[in-house]
Amino acid sequence: MQSASKPAERDLAYLTRHLHKSLAVIIALLLVAGGVARLLDASPSLPWIVAIALMLAVASVESLHALAQRRAGVDVLALLTMVGALLLQQYLAGAVIAFMFASGRALEEYSSGRARQALSALLERSPRIAHRRVSSGIEEIPAEQVQIGDQLIVKSGEAVPVDGLLLSATAELDESAVTGESLPRRRMRGDQLMSGVINAGGPLDLQALKTAQQSTYAGIVRMVTEAQAAKAPFTRLADRYALWFIPAALLVAGLAWAISGDVLRALAVLVVATPCPLILAAPVAIIASISLAAKRGILIKNGTALEQLANAKNLVFDKTGTLTTGRQQLVGIETPPGFQPDEVLRLAASLDQVSQHNTAQSLVAEAQRRDLALSIPVQAQETPGEGLRGQVEGKTVAVGSLPLVLDGASVDHWSETRLRYMALRGLSGAFVAIDGQMAGVLLLADQLRLDTPRALRELHRAGVERTVMLSGDRQDVAETVALALGFDAVLAERTPADKVAAVKAECASGTTAMVGDGINDAPALAAADVGIAMGARGAGASAEAADVVLLVDRLDRLPEGLHISRRGRHIALQSVIAGMGLSALAMLIAALGYLPPVIGALVQEGIDVAVIFNALRALRPPRQHRAEAAMPVELADRLRMQHSELQPVLDRLEQACTTLNGGLHPSTSDEINAVSRVIREQLLPHEREDEEQLYPALAPMVRGFDPMGAMSHTHREIFRLARRYEQLADNLAGVQPDELQLQELRRLLFSLIAIVRLHFAQEEELYFTLSDSQP
Repeated sequence: MQSASKPAERDLAYLTRHLHKSLAVIIALLLVAGGVARLLDASPSLPWIVAIALMLAVASVESLHALAQRRAGVDVLALLTMVGALLLQQYLAGAVIAFMFASGRALEEYSSGRARQALSALLERSPRIAHRRVSSGIEEIPAEQVQIGDQLIVKSGEAVPVDGLLLSATAELDESAVTGESLPRRRMRGDQLMSGVINAGGPLDLQALKTAQQSTYAGIVRMVTEAQAAKAPFTRLADRYALWFIPAALLVAGLAWAISGDVLRALAVLVVATPCPLILAAPVAIIASISLAAKRGILIKNGTALEQLANAKNLVFDKTGTLTTGRQQLVGIETPPGFQPDEVLRLAASLDQVSQHNTAQSLVAEAQRRDLALSIPVQAQETPGEGLRGQVEGKTVAVGSLPLVLDGASVDHWSETRLRYMALRGLSGAFVAIDGQMAGVLLLADQLRLDTPRALRELHRAGVERTVMLSGDRQDVAETVALALGFDAVLAERTPADKVAAVKAECASGTTAMVGDGINDAPALAAADVGIAMGARGAGASAEAADVVLLVDRLDRLPEGLHISRRGRHIALQSVIAGMGLSALAMLIAALGYLPPVIGALVQEGIDVAVIFNALRALRPPRQHRAEAAMPVELADRLRMQHSELQPVLDRLEQACTTLNGGLHPSTSDEINAVSRVIREQLLPHEREDEEQLYPALAPMVRGFDPMGAMSHTHREIFRLARRYEQLADNLAGVQPDELQLQELRRLLFSLIAIVRLHFAQEEELYFTLSDSQP
């Protein structure tokens, strides 16, 4: 019954909208007809009486419907006013009121429709077809028929039909319909693409990771439908205003009549106290804010969620997938003597090509970024949760957990050492065996999002009083991340039930928002005053449980959504108070006899129009989000890619630290000199180019006195450490170093690696900030 009633309600709303437009035209014609009749000395009463009667009939039905739903509004005053005009034979005033009532409702529907346009545009661009590669060529199928693992081709100008893995080298994508990004984005091989984005370049190859029903755009369609059907809380708040406004208007009208003895004064008071669309200006502002947020990739499901988000004082964040990328990324490669890091990664990634596991896909993408030639594996077998075994180029390769790789053999000293090292650094890893020999371990870590520090700083500036990190991770790992980001509190080793209890405790101290992305976050999201899901690639359960969904995989959209919601709520409240205040002032003037009924009707309509147009201001972005990006997105992506290309250099330096830590051996001098060449020929040229060419170009974008001074200071420290290492290496040419000299070399390398990694992180956050497209 409920599903059948919704189409009926939509049809009724459609007819109502056109009914008010038609009524406005008919009543306007009747007004003109009455005026012409008066000019011709004929009786003008009949056209005006018909106009009043028509509007009375429609308004009576609508008011009875509202009362049946236990809603009262100032429409009751319009009814009383038109009835009073008929009884007092003030037909012109009554007809003017009828026209104002109909035109006000038509204006309200126009305003609401304009505010919903951005939401409707999302639905119109829903992907409908897909092109699937088959043995005989390419076949066109409905998007709903795509299965996980299908190889697809997306032609120029087409929408990506399902969430998938980019197989082409590069792709130019228009993501504006989903993320709100106005500029095309360049994606690289191995990136995950969201359904609904438009291919703005040449044809691209894609491997389906989800079905159409599970993909991003299907979730958007479901949630937009909910958002359009929801009723803003300010509608109810405005109705509560009406509960005291109606008695006050009747009281003022009664006093004006009693004191003056002129019943027309009472009628004039009622005329200016009938702001038909005035109370509806608040939901117009709410809908406009929801529409603006949707254009920026922030789906606020209803007005209640918007109001709660605007009031949020406490923010609770899940760690994995929310503050971090949620994807394991390669941060180092450890190999025993006899194996080369890049070769170990190449063979492991070749085998991982057949796996859909996130870690496997991450390793494949990293190997592709390093331009390693991957081979097609054969006889590959995957053990869920453990790893894979198979043949690559005639070699038996195993990738995954240590028990799977050892295959029953005892744990050797090298592996035990690496396990302790991983535990100390809070890393995970994929062990690799080649032909039954331990070949290495691929060190993995979940990296902080580039936008996380900036988002947290902006939230505090926006008035958020308390931030809490909530995680199921170990206390030491969670505390390290929380301290790096400046959280007020950290709650670690929490089960889903513990997370719910923690959120409820925060709610007791103030309006609390919970931000998460996983299935285990869904109960906590539902328990919060407002749940916020990272919905771009998060679990469907968390998106369904949340009140707000960030459709773009960026945490910095959260403070933007906070600004939009607060501004929308302020404009809505402003519209209600201003409209009521102006109506109250007009009522006093009418009570004193200075505002006749006909003029009062025109004044009342002017108030209504002004307040509704004020509410439409919520469609404009807040001032702080109107500046365009200073750095082209393509340049920022290229600069970050250069850092990725230097990752093997840092891996090489870390491997040298391990080698030098093993004590003196015949190849120690060769290793010292090899590292010196790597630093001189691969690392320092990049840093010098940044200092001499890039930083001078960035300075005008950052502004201020010597804006790149701190970054340049880091460069100087990198140059100093590199020069010190090179000097020490030159002094040891042809000489076997002693333990003290080895210790100094290791110290220099450790310091250099730490500063370079920190420097890269600072630069990438700067690039991200400067290239952030915010039209």
